[in-house]
Amino acid sequence: MTTTQISPAHVPAAARVAQVARVHTKPLAGLLWWPLGIGAAAFAIAYAIIALVDAPQEANFTGGVSAVFFSVLGFYIVSITQTFPFAVGLGVTRRDFFASILLVGAGQVLVLSALLFGLALVERATDGFGLNMLAFDIGSVFTSSEWVQFACIASLFVFGNGIGLLLGAIQFRYRMTGIYVVGTAVLVALGALAVLVTWAGWWGDIGSWFVSVPVAVPMVVMPLAVGLAAIAGAWALLRRATV
Repeated sequence: MTTTQISPAHVPAAARVAQVARVHTKPLAGLLWWPLGIGAAAFAIAYAIIALVDAPQEANFTGGVSAVFFSVLGFYIVSITQTFPFAVGLGVTRRDFFASILLVGAGQVLVLSALLFGLALVERATDGFGLNMLAFDIGSVFTSSEWVQFACIASLFVFGNGIGLLLGAIQFRYRMTGIYVVGTAVLVALGALAVLVTWAGWWGDIGSWFVSVPVAVPMVVMPLAVGLAAIAGAWALLRRATV
């Protein structure tokens, strides 16, 4: 019995990647609909609460929509733990698989970022949807640059996608033991760092640093750097993972 390859070796690399990408676009629920649904639910709940209490504040901040950035985790975890071994079993190379998921991820980032930024503009034009809400247009609090605001949204999606890929790669290679070990290590490291900063009295200096650097650094560069590092880590693990 022979196995039909999804992307035969004689097909040009770009065509192979595009062909494999179709595998990732099949489950649109995880790729787009679930993130949008979660964001819509978070917005509806916040809108109803603010409307009921008739809050008089100048800006009624709600951070529930931020759940959209982390709702993408599940799609990438499943892509690594389930789709990856299936695709490799059909003859897809690891490089083509990873390139295809990055291609799909880039499209997802652009679509969701454009949508959220568009909602931010609508929120701004309607005085917070008539309730002085601050749900989508949070970036305008820190900068008037619309380019930085859009880039911030995109970088947060890259951050979420990267963490999802890394968690999926860790679970695929080391199973749940790896997830527990890495989670514990991160918790201990962050806790130790917080204790050190508190003991040394550096919180004021850290706050001053954030104020002094260009706003694009904490809003765009930092989450983007972490996301890209996580993507690189996921690739390093998948290259050596046994299927």
